[in-house]
Amino acid sequence: MQSPVIEQLSEEAITRLVNEFYARIRRDDVLAPIFAHAIPGDWEPHLQIMRNFWSSVMLTSGRYKGNPVAKHKRLEGVELDMFKRWLALFDETCRDMFAPAIAAEFKVKAERIAESLKLAMFYRPDRPWPPQDALKGMT
Repeated sequence: MQSPVIEQLSEEAITRLVNEFYARIRRDDVLAPIFAHAIPGDWEPHLQIMRNFWSSVMLTSGRYKGNPVAKHKRLEGVELDMFKRWLALFDETCRDMFAPAIAAEFKVKAERIAESLKLAMFYRPDRPWPPQDALKGMT
């Protein structure tokens, strides 16, 4: 049974989103191995960081104090096309949980964040951006 759509953004709503999204991540064939390698033990510290991050992004709470680019640059096994899967899963989770306007706001923010991370992790000045092989699945 689908839970009611969340009509107002709050800390509680962000907590529910983060918990549900990462539950889906852990079941995803593509993303689960990357996350399992990066977070081999207790997920709660990561989930709290993500709650703080999305609270800062969506509610301008200022709770997040980290450096997402530095953290993501250290990850092993991440490929550029995995960002499409992450965005699709995140968008699906938001659309399942939130009223359309809130889900759309999350989507815009997530796409900007993903683009920043992709550039930081994969852009090289001597190569075209986006990489030509990454464009194949986008048309």
